[in-house]
Amino acid sequence: MKYALLSSSDLKAIDTLKEHYGGAEKISDTLRERRRLETRKRVLEEKGFGGTIADAEKLVERFAKIEVFEEKLSPTYRDSFGIATAQVSGFQGAAVTHHAMQQMAKSANSDEPCWVPSEFISVVALTENYVYSGDLMATLTMAENIMGASKFCSTNLIGIPMPASRFADLEKLTGKTFETRDLGDGMAQIILKNMGTAFGNLGGVEVANDNHLVYLDGITRAALETGNDFFLNPSWSSIIAACYYGRDIPNLQFKVSMLLSTQNLMQFRMLLNIMSEYLRDDGTTPIYEVNIGNGVSPENFIRCAEELDQSGIRGVSLAAHLRINPDLGMADFDWTDNAFTVLESGTNLTYKYESDGTARDLDTMEAYFMPEEDRAEVADKIGDVIYYKSLRASKDGREMMRRGIRTRFGDASYRGDAPADPTHAQAELAGES
Repeated sequence: MKYALLSSSDLKAIDTLKEHYGGAEKISDTLRERRRLETRKRVLEEKGFGGTIADAEKLVERFAKIEVFEEKLSPTYRDSFGIATAQVSGFQGAAVTHHAMQQMAKSANSDEPCWVPSEFISVVALTENYVYSGDLMATLTMAENIMGASKFCSTNLIGIPMPASRFADLEKLTGKTFETRDLGDGMAQIILKNMGTAFGNLGGVEVANDNHLVYLDGITRAALETGNDFFLNPSWSSIIAACYYGRDIPNLQFKVSMLLSTQNLMQFRMLLNIMSEYLRDDGTTPIYEVNIGNGVSPENFIRCAEELDQSGIRGVSLAAHLRINPDLGMADFDWTDNAFTVLESGTNLTYKYESDGTARDLDTMEAYFMPEEDRAEVADKIGDVIYYKSLRASKDGREMMRRGIRTRFGDASYRGDAPADPTHAQAELAGES
């Protein structure tokens, strides 16, 4: 017997939540409008980020260009090899991102210039202040509109403190109940029981009962406010809910973290089954990217890619960590040689850095879950951390190019158009770059 992943009650609650925000078409249209550079600049000027954005536009003019390296090297790219896409994690808000841009600009005339990663990941909690103060939108503007990142992934953690009234409204809207604790001052928080941390299970993996609705509500509010269209999924249940929720919102996408335990082919096939249950009409899925677990061999990574291709599910990219910080896994972890095995087999790979491989101050998970006021005080140090991650991605990217592997970085690192996305035809951000 095959059991439906979502019950009729689940479907009704998710549909009701979506309609509460105007329905799929309105969400999609609002997302598109909030991603325009003109829209974002107008909003950010009102919120006090105008100076930061203006400076970012000047900084990016000084960035190093990949064509300079190619002109010196004259690489011979091999069509039989896969395409490598650079991804860096840790873009923890506007101040951090702006400082990293300053460091990137300084590197432009050095022997080892830093290029813009193609994809950015952030694990900043989507708090009321981060979403509505302009901090998140300013970060997105610098990343997507100015530096030309193809993707910026934010993370919604269900343990984030929220106005108690929002939980009450969700309960009334969906007919579900949420177990919360009163934090005072009109704020409340989902009770997380498995690890006792502020966000529970490394930032929200514990999605008990109907808490996936809290996840969906959070990403929808962030999307409508800022134009953020790509989110990390913290649990199996929220992946299922997101696949159904996003099936008719073509510009809303999700990334599956390696922390979810896509560590082997059996778990990967479970994920394929989930995606296939709620495919869009064009054969794509709301899941844009799957980060394969750190323990997977290059041979099994290639098998995942082969089985993804055989599934017929279109437009999903597969990612792997090349370096990780010690509190995320094994010390001295280095998957670089494995990445070359994958790419030289003809398999596309998004190569990701949680670390540059050096034990730097604040190159830890602590920086991901730091309170906003504390993060503001060390924004330059965290900015240095992501600069060095991006530099490591650039150095490895140059070695890939020397060996005939095409690489993809952010648009600002090219004189002309960046290479096409190997899995998705990127939606053009009209007037955004």
